[in-house]
Amino acid sequence: MTRTEELFHEIAESLPEAKKSKMFGAICVKAPNGKAAFMAWKDNLVFKLEGEAQKEALSLDGCEVFRPMPERPPMGGWIRVPVDYENKWPALAAKSLAYVKTLK
Repeated sequence: MTRTEELFHEIAESLPEAKKSKMFGAICVKAPNGKAAFMAWKDNLVFKLEGEAQKEALSLDGCEVFRPMPERPPMGGWIRVPVDYENKWPALAAKSLAYVKTLK
């Protein structure tokens, strides 16, 4: 298991409403409404964020709007955060889950 996967599972288990699942073949966490909040992607976690949380993540060097494949357009609201910022992942995961729970 990679460091990213280990941390993903630790973070997911720390969030009471998180449900582990799959998205694009990657492990992800879904909110109680069934919508994906964040996922592990290579050496990154990718978070669904909005507003200040999104701006905060994008201000970090190496963070960007997620693009699953180079030829595909970026996925709006999904921010790729490298393992270099693993200390920020738990807070971003909580913000992501809180945000996604509000979506219909």
